[in-house]
Amino acid sequence: MIEVLVTLVILLVGLLGLAGLQMQAQRSEMESYQRVQALVLLEDMVGRINANRNVASCYATTSLSPAYLGTNAAATSAVAAPACTVGTADQKARATQDMTEWSNLLYGSAESGNTGAMLGGRGCVTFNAASGVGMVSVAWQGLGDTFAPASGVDCAKNLYGDETKRRVITAPFTIGCLSCS
Repeated sequence: MIEVLVTLVILLVGLLGLAGLQMQAQRSEMESYQRVQALVLLEDMVGRINANRNVASCYATTSLSPAYLGTNAAATSAVAAPACTVGTADQKARATQDMTEWSNLLYGSAESGNTGAMLGGRGCVTFNAASGVGMVSVAWQGLGDTFAPASGVDCAKNLYGDETKRRVITAPFTIGCLSCS
């Protein structure tokens, strides 16, 4: 009888370990899924800026309040266009439309019921018109603690409670000739 009880205890410990392993695998899978979504959205915005390069400065979110798009962001259609002083009216309208669409994608509008989006997805764009160099960033809330993003990556900083939960990916872009079509 004692041998049966010992066997059951050993089996129970093994099953609990297996359950913990399964939970960690699901968490890692979700983190990976969110990172892939962020990469797709990052590439999307870099492509939008390159397609409308004459008004690259219109995409900068630094003039917005808050200074990001996506979850809990202000309506971009009312804020993005006035901050832009270059380009034609059509180019500015395209930039505003691009920012609105990107903000909606960060929020999860492409997913069914906004349920498949990254947790707290936010996007930031910076651009230095003098050098033609900019940076697109996508931030979201991770499921577990890792480490705080590098200094200088301020997109959605202090918005997820603990900086060890904030995930950020960035991509630089360069507009070589602002007067080119």
